[in-house]
Amino acid sequence: MKWYRAFTFIFTSIATGLAAAFLVVLIRPDLVMGNGELSAPTPKPILLERSGGPVSYADAVQRASASVVNVFATKITQQKAHPLFDDPLFKRFFGDQASRPRYKRQNSLGSGVIVDSNGYVLTNNHVIEGAREIQIVLDDGRSMPARIVGTDPETDIAVLQTAGDNLSIASLGSSDEMQVGDVVMAIGNPFGVGQTVTMGIVSATGRNQLGITDFENFIQTDAAINPGNSGGALINAVGDVVGINTAIFSQSGGSHGIGFAIPIQLAEQVMKQIIDHGRVIRGWLGITGQDLTPALAESLGISFRKGILVSGVLEDGPADKAGFKPGDVIIEIDRKPVLGSQNMLNTIADKPPGEPMTITVYREGREHQQVAIVGERPTLKSR
Repeated sequence: MKWYRAFTFIFTSIATGLAAAFLVVLIRPDLVMGNGELSAPTPKPILLERSGGPVSYADAVQRASASVVNVFATKITQQKAHPLFDDPLFKRFFGDQASRPRYKRQNSLGSGVIVDSNGYVLTNNHVIEGAREIQIVLDDGRSMPARIVGTDPETDIAVLQTAGDNLSIASLGSSDEMQVGDVVMAIGNPFGVGQTVTMGIVSATGRNQLGITDFENFIQTDAAINPGNSGGALINAVGDVVGINTAIFSQSGGSHGIGFAIPIQLAEQVMKQIIDHGRVIRGWLGITGQDLTPALAESLGISFRKGILVSGVLEDGPADKAGFKPGDVIIEIDRKPVLGSQNMLNTIADKPPGEPMTITVYREGREHQQVAIVGERPTLKSR
């Protein structure tokens, strides 16, 4: 009888355990691993709020968009008369009326960014070049006239000023801290359809030698930039302006994913000089040159040294007075190595006119140090 009770107790315990295990597998299969061991509960995915950043950049756009304006520039252009109108026989029968010059009113469209409480607006020089009248339209629909404070064709920057109440001022970020892969957005008025935001990443920094302007240090981005975006804002993920959109590489006129923006630090420096002096003051030596390559050195029959080959010296310019000659190779400026022609141009431009500059040149197999008094770079007229 005792063995029967013991057998019943063991059987009941096993049956109860199997039933409990079956219920666990049926109700919570996630607690059982493939090898039969219990596993820890799977953590629930963390859901980001809409304004959290990776899900939406609405907060950043709202922060910056009110400071981006549409720029409408009116230009008066003269149309050339047909050569037939200058023919004496034609004039004999039709008079001089047809040969008189005709003028045409043209409107160009661009964008701008309000960057100061005094109503200063940054835009591109090519947007307002030759304009007789300029109107800006704010994000809230208000339209008001603007005047040209000054332009700098060598960086394609122009500074406008308008007067109005409750102007939204852009928050300026640090373009020097931008890295390849950073998320950026372009805000402007492409093709006149209205304010538009496009998103991409920073594709490259420090782009130069593109032939767009004389002083180039562009932020490259794949955020779509189209005609009408020029002068608009390139913002980072938190809504700070890090660049002024200025150009695209395109064969069709539309965006191919390669756009360029002027770093906001450079634009600020240019704007400050325009406001303070009416122009940008840069250093100048009066020389032209190009990077010396091994192939170029071999073709000229000179020893190769990394530097800038001087190809021309302006007569009576600062470099000429300091004794520079065509064929010199500039290897150091103020005892710092020259990294390229664009680097040399920027280094000289940053030097205040009237100050001495020590330049090391390689000439006829020997190094020489020349001291030149920096002059002021001649102002480039608008193109």
